[in-house]
Amino acid sequence: MSDEAGAGAAAAPSGGFRKGAFGVTGSGDTSGFGGLVRVEPGGAVALHSTERPYGGWFDEVTDALIDAVGQATYDAAVPRVLVDRGEITYFVAREHLLTLVRALRDDEALRFELCSSVSGVDFLDSGGPDVAPGRPRLHVVYHLTSMTYRRRIRLEVAVTAEDPHVPSVTGVYPTADWHEREAWDMFGVVFDGHPGLTRILMPDDWDGHPQRKDYPLGGVPVEYHGATIPPPDERRSYR
Repeated sequence: MSDEAGAGAAAAPSGGFRKGAFGVTGSGDTSGFGGLVRVEPGGAVALHSTERPYGGWFDEVTDALIDAVGQATYDAAVPRVLVDRGEITYFVAREHLLTLVRALRDDEALRFELCSSVSGVDFLDSGGPDVAPGRPRLHVVYHLTSMTYRRRIRLEVAVTAEDPHVPSVTGVYPTADWHEREAWDMFGVVFDGHPGLTRILMPDDWDGHPQRKDYPLGGVPVEYHGATIPPPDERRSYR
């Protein structure tokens, strides 16, 4: 078997897992990540919820959140909690997002005063095990910081590409304004109630959302010392 063929075989999915980086086939992977094995995003995120006790102050925050919104609302709002690598993530149903963030900001036992970032993730074609069609591939991730108690948590809301609507949290956290605009621009997540949901990186008349996994690579040919470098989607390794 040639080196080229071997590299292609190594990158191909096997048993629901993909080896290597960037899906390169037909040539060597020069990224340094040739031994990487990718599974369904987060692995544990997709498959289970961490059981209590979570450990440390995570249980204290969870109990305070339950007290603030009520057990029934919490159960409906948070279908999954993941503790991994010293961080806690609450997976939140979008219809309850505003109720939770208001409680997280205002309750004296919580006091998460700052939303430090809002970002998007597209889990289309993650290279992991097969999952049911129509799963929510677009995730919105919120990092909330309590300056009072010096704590940080993560909220995550998942929606489908066909119905990518999430309530805007700008009324609770004004710092989310430009973050939500970028998530809309790059991933096409529609933040209902945002005061001015316009593009922030791409031109206003741009078609599509460039960080979605099914967005074409595109590119511009570049001439360098007499040699022409084609756009990424025209290079041999990406065809």
